[in-house]
Amino acid sequence: MIKLSHITAAGAAVAAAVFVAAGPLGGAASADTAFGTAFGRTVVEENRDQVTVVGEGSVSSAPDVMRLNTGVEVRHASASQAFAEARAAAARLTTALRQAGVAAEDLRTNELSLGPEYETYPKVSAYRAAQGVEAVVRDLESADRVIEAAVAVGEEVRLNGLSFEVSDSRGALGAARDLAFADARARAEQYARLAGRELGRVVTISEENVTPPRPVSYGAGFAAEKASVSPGQQTVSVSVRVVYGLG
Repeated sequence: MIKLSHITAAGAAVAAAVFVAAGPLGGAASADTAFGTAFGRTVVEENRDQVTVVGEGSVSSAPDVMRLNTGVEVRHASASQAFAEARAAAARLTTALRQAGVAAEDLRTNELSLGPEYETYPKVSAYRAAQGVEAVVRDLESADRVIEAAVAVGEEVRLNGLSFEVSDSRGALGAARDLAFADARARAEQYARLAGRELGRVVTISEENVTPPRPVSYGAGFAAEKASVSPGQQTVSVSVRVVYGLG
């Protein structure tokens, strides 16, 4: 689901610097303007009959993928026994995740370790073996069921956190570009009108900055919450620099 940010001339005020060089357009001047949540910079250049604007657009979208970072941990007096028990527990965890609906290709091992723990160095008190498993959950309605299935495997299981992602951000990125360009044109039209000029054709367009959706992460403490996990919203932002001719 994509939610377009609404940009209007009556939105919240933000600063925009205006530089008008001495010449046909008059002396130097500055002004503030308003375009919703967008902000930018505007420059009218001397003897070039051009206006340069930077517009921004933002689009919010709901994540549709969860990555569960889980695994198992075992301690034993024997290193080989600790490793064998960890591998067996990891196999049970993988089976439980598969039964909860996670596809085999969406499971991967992201940790495999074995090492001593010391009572007082160099005296070894036990050996710790761990194996991490990352599960990609593509049906968020099953997220709680997957987490519960992992926890039910046993006391060896560790929940190390999770994150939510947008699997395909191209639609949101395209919509953000539309908003950024519309914002840039609205600015250019306003400043051309204030300067007593007509807005001409586009001379150049350059994309200055893209902020893609970032995964929303939760630490291991999420397991203590009784409520369902929530993916929230992620935002993609684009800024575009456009140079217009002035008539």
